Amino acid sequence: MTGARLNTLARLRGRIERIEAGADTHALHKVALGHAEADATLCGGLARATVHEVFAEGHQGAAATGFIAGLAGRLTSRRPLVWVRQDFSEIESGALSMSGLAELGLDPRLLVTVRAADADAALRTAADALACDALGAVVLEVWGEPRQLDLVASRKLTLAAQASGVTALLLRLAAVPQPSTAETRWIVRAAHSPPSAPWHAWGAPVFDAELVRNRHGPVGRWIMEWKCDECLFSEPAANPQPVAATPAHRPHQAAAQSVFRRSA
Repeated sequence: MTGARLNTLARLRGRIERIEAGADTHALHKVALGHAEADATLCGGLARATVHEVFAEGHQGAAATGFIAGLAGRLTSRRPLVWVRQDFSEIESGALSMSGLAELGLDPRLLVTVRAADADAALRTAADALACDALGAVVLEVWGEPRQLDLVASRKLTLAAQASGVTALLLRLAAVPQPSTAETRWIVRAAHSPPSAPWHAWGAPVFDAELVRNRHGPVGRWIMEWKCDECLFSEPAANPQPVAATPAHRPHQAAAQSVFRRSA
C-alpha cells in the first residue's frame, strides 16, 4: 500500500513539473490591460490560463470588486464569466449590481453568479467551472481567511486553469496575502476620480493598484483609470476637464490680434 502511494505521489509530482515547465507556453497568451507601464511590467499584459489574486486593503472591498471586474472584462472577450461568491460575502458586501457591472462595460447577459454556502463549496464550484473551456474567466470571491484556501487549494486551481485555458481571478476581502501559486497578486485601493463633465454625476473609476507579486518580473504601483466605453485601463488624463474647440466661424485669437496690429 505504501509503495502504491509513493508511485501515485511520484506521478503527481511529474505531472506538476510538466505543467510548470509548460507555463511559458501559457505565458505567451496575454491580454493587455491598456495601461502602458503596467503592461510593460507584465511583459505584455495579464497571462491567461493562470490564477491572479486581488486583495482589498482595509475597507476597500468596492474598489477591489470594481478592479477585478475590469480584469474580467479584459479577459473574457465576449465569452461567459462565472462569478462564485460565498453567502457570507454577500451578507457583508451586498449583492452584485448588474447595472453597475454594465456601467463598467461588462455584459450582464454573459455573467453567471453562483452562491456557495461556505469556502469548501466555493472552491469546488470554482474548480468545476474552470474545467469548462467555453468560459472566458472564473471569479472566486472569498471572505476572510478560510483554512481551506491554502497552498494546496491554490495549486489545484492553477492546474485546473492551465488544463482548460480559463483564467481564475481570486477576489480576497478581509484577508491578508498568504503563500500561493498565483501568477500575480494585486492590492487595490480607491483613488481620486477627477471631476467629469457637468452632466455626469461622477467621474471615471480610478484605482490605486499595487502589483506585489509577479512570478516572471518586477512589481510596481500605478494609478489606473478604467475606461468603461473602451473596456480597458489607462493612465489618468492629464487634463480631465473638457476643452471647448475654437468656433469655426471665428478666427483664432492670435491670428485676429496679428491682423489688428498690421491695421494699426
